[in-house]
Amino acid sequence: MSLSAANVIADPYHFIPGTSPILISIPHAGTHLTPEVASGLSDAALPLSDTDWHIPRLYDFARALGASILVGQYSRFVIDLNRPSDDKPLYTTATTGLYPDLLFDGRATFKPEMTPTDAQRQQYLDEIWQPYHQKIQSELARMKQDFGYALLFDAHSIASMIPRLFDGQLPDLNLGTNSGESCAPELSEILEKTCQQQTRFTHVLNGRFKGGYITRAYGQPENDIHAVQLELAQVNYMEEIEPFSYSEDKAAELQALLKPLLAGMLAWGSERYKQGAV
Repeated sequence: MSLSAANVIADPYHFIPGTSPILISIPHAGTHLTPEVASGLSDAALPLSDTDWHIPRLYDFARALGASILVGQYSRFVIDLNRPSDDKPLYTTATTGLYPDLLFDGRATFKPEMTPTDAQRQQYLDEIWQPYHQKIQSELARMKQDFGYALLFDAHSIASMIPRLFDGQLPDLNLGTNSGESCAPELSEILEKTCQQQTRFTHVLNGRFKGGYITRAYGQPENDIHAVQLELAQVNYMEEIEPFSYSEDKAAELQALLKPLLAGMLAWGSERYKQGAV
């Protein structure tokens, strides 16, 4: 139940239905803020620098592949859609939680004594986090019914250098399959081979980013649901400092690799399950 009529959460996600058995989840591109979060953010957090900027625009080409696309509308500073609802840590190294109190660089997200209350955060869980995950579940179930299997691609990006989280510069493409548990090994091999066939971008599989909660929770290859996370270094399609501008030229180069990655997933699924043409 909402705290008051003024605090009703509206449109926690944007969904574009598709026609193929792949769902692209984009949980961290949202910039909407609740009033209490907006008023409580520290000066360091106001630029929303930890946002996965422009990811829906970068992956807009996937609509032509028939992909369904799910985009979270609220900032991760309200609630992080890629963390478990019980807020158990996903990594042993530095990270951020369900309700991030620290930025990626370690500075405080909120002004002193200005964090949302427990009741407000429970509302975010009920009215933002839950609907997003319910939509993932219902869409994957629909795909399984229609095609016999489902593919989940969790799309992320991050600044290429964040000393608190990782040493040095991040590889350009960081594929995560929960150390091989969230998808069939043959699918991982196809994705790696696609990356190896080009030299423009560096890549790694199950490096610093092995997949967050969404990949780990829904990747169930034994039940014919295969999930992959891709964390992109933002330097390859945008400016990493304010105003975080999108670069058409850079993005086009990156899309030339992203397109065969997604097409390869679809081709693999069609061949493995013998369901329709890609």
